Amino acid sequence: MKSKILYNGYDENFIRNHSIPTPSLNEEQLSDLAVNSDGTAMIRYINFSLQLSCAHKFPYYTATNIDGLKFKKVPRKDNWRKDDRLPKDLQFGSELYSAANSNFDRGHMTKREDVQWGDTVGIALNAADSTFFYTNSVPQHKDLNRDIWRSLEDYILHAEANKSQLRICVFTGPVLSKSNPYFTTAINNKQIQIPAIFWKIVVYEKEDGKIYRVGFMMSQNKLLAKGNMIEELESEDDIFMRFKDAETYQVNVSLIEEMTGIQMPPAIDSYTDDRDIKLVMDEIDIDPDLESSSIEFELGFAIRNILL
Repeated sequence: MKSKILYNGYDENFIRNHSIPTPSLNEEQLSDLAVNSDGTAMIRYINFSLQLSCAHKFPYYTATNIDGLKFKKVPRKDNWRKDDRLPKDLQFGSELYSAANSNFDRGHMTKREDVQWGDTVGIALNAADSTFFYTNSVPQHKDLNRDIWRSLEDYILHAEANKSQLRICVFTGPVLSKSNPYFTTAINNKQIQIPAIFWKIVVYEKEDGKIYRVGFMMSQNKLLAKGNMIEELESEDDIFMRFKDAETYQVNVSLIEEMTGIQMPPAIDSYTDDRDIKLVMDEIDIDPDLESSSIEFELGFAIRNILL
């Protein structure tokens, strides 16, 4: 008889001697949460959890524990499916990713390798497999998912958490906004909005024993528009429109909070800058024509200086 897999979920006491709670949603977001079969709105997997929007059918955020010391190498097995613990109509699946003009990658919010750890290879394998629920997926342009965004994720895991044997917590999500552009293909006779901006926050302990956090944000709007995958972006939200064309990294956590409406766990900010947002964007804009290796070097340099 096959044993039932235990979905332990995100552990807020994962970093020893510290409590790192999950992000706090506002009242409107709380009223929009999908509830799973156990009657809770916190959807637990192995080494990570998430909260899912009913209106958008994408996660507001995922919360992930990464243990560099217990990382295991396991084979990748793409096993995308909807979560039986949730109503099927609250989850986008193949109907979105196989639709006409849907050249999206199934973008993991919690990265497969990030949760690929445990006391045994079997636990790590099940953890990796649990990231292939559509609840953990948001459409991403292949060039963002495979190049720029992936370079950021790989550096966090392999250069920081794994090599340094750190325990870190990572929060990731799309900006679920009414300003998001519409997909050019209707899904089940309904127009849907595709998140244009993604964010990531890394929380970690420094040698001084204190908890720090650093935020990153990237936009795929230019990539989606170039591929004719979305309609022209229009919005009265000034801050949102400042990210219309930029692929960016390293931003104030307060900016992520302002754009998402989500309050992040408190910690010391490793990066602060009071200059105008557009000026910061000019300095950290990523040229889409850059070679991947150059992007990895720039990302590595930025993160390495933050985490020191």
